[in-house]
Amino acid sequence: MRSLLEASFRAAVAAADPRLIVAPHLPPPPKGKTFVAAAGKAAAAMAAAVEAHWQGPLEGIAITRYGHGLPTKRIRVVEAGHPVPDEAGEKAAREILEKAKALGPDDLLLALLSGGGSSLLSLPAADVPMADLKAVTSQLLKSGAAIQEMNTVRKHLSAIHGGRLAAASRAPVLALIISDVTGDDPTHIASGPCAPDPTTYADAREILQRYRVAPPESVRARLGHARDETPKPGDAAFKHAKNVVIATAHRSLEAAAMVFERQGVTPVILGDTVTGEAAEVAKVMAALVQEIRSHGKPWKPPVALISGGECTVTITGDGGRGGRCAEFLLSLGIETGGAWAIACDTDGIDGSEDNAGAILTPDSMKRGRDAKAVLARHDSYGFFSALGDLVVTGPTRTNVNDYRAIVVT
Repeated sequence: MRSLLEASFRAAVAAADPRLIVAPHLPPPPKGKTFVAAAGKAAAAMAAAVEAHWQGPLEGIAITRYGHGLPTKRIRVVEAGHPVPDEAGEKAAREILEKAKALGPDDLLLALLSGGGSSLLSLPAADVPMADLKAVTSQLLKSGAAIQEMNTVRKHLSAIHGGRLAAASRAPVLALIISDVTGDDPTHIASGPCAPDPTTYADAREILQRYRVAPPESVRARLGHARDETPKPGDAAFKHAKNVVIATAHRSLEAAAMVFERQGVTPVILGDTVTGEAAEVAKVMAALVQEIRSHGKPWKPPVALISGGECTVTITGDGGRGGRCAEFLLSLGIETGGAWAIACDTDGIDGSEDNAGAILTPDSMKRGRDAKAVLARHDSYGFFSALGDLVVTGPTRTNVNDYRAIVVT
């Protein structure tokens, strides 16, 4: 069962492998030059895929997370901070924006965007110091805000997000996108540098207030005195811009489902838009598990309950070690008494640790100690590490959000 769970996760990741999915979406080379602006955890892999198939002049910059780079020849790879932005990303983002402004009508701006691009392609507005952007990002990460809400704030503190990259280019823009957000709307993926932004400064202010984020003075001033709204749907800036989502969480869930089906386990895709507090989402899943165990409804075992999306973990105080996937599993184990399940982030990093996620077994709660106390201090990494049940893949160089599967036999 452990091997089956791990195989299903590998299939989910493979369905979003840039080496396989980028080439079919590449356009013919333009009359002029092509500049690649790549940002996200899949940026280096997407850039390498373009290099392998592109005919004609090519240059560009790909910004990815530390440790997620790859060797390339024509597109320069820059590693930068994630999930909190840093000066390396700021410098590279500024260069990308300058290059985009220099393009002409016969050129092409080819944007390669994936999850993580919001912090990696991070160029603060002129009146917001990088230190202040780091501070407000750190608070948002702990607040429990959904990624769409975080990105609404980031767009209005940025010189490049929220459609501003596309608006800066006189050349046609094609954005190829690997989606890591529920709904797969380009405006939310990597904070939508090439997509219209329907959100406003007022929305950003409301989000900070709702999650009790105390922003630095420069952030408060910018959001309170809006002068330059992000370009909106219908803006002329997007007449020459096209956003194409080439990989989604749901396609990855379908690939995983086939793995279970081949082994005689009925796959049930519960959806790729599962959100909420990880520990609370696990309680809902646990109730479904108990119903199947006790009554064989709504599906008879053996059945695999497969889901995707992005849960959150709201941290008060210092917290422990562990991401939303491991926290989900620990809560699921407490509620069910143990089960066969896997939860992993498809980028290979659960939160800020070195694991993609973990595996829950029917005897995890017996082998582990003080599960409820560990959950209360958000130390799920420590719990599963002690059991030897972490899933460690290293960077996958793609990202279609979290993957979860629970097998009820």
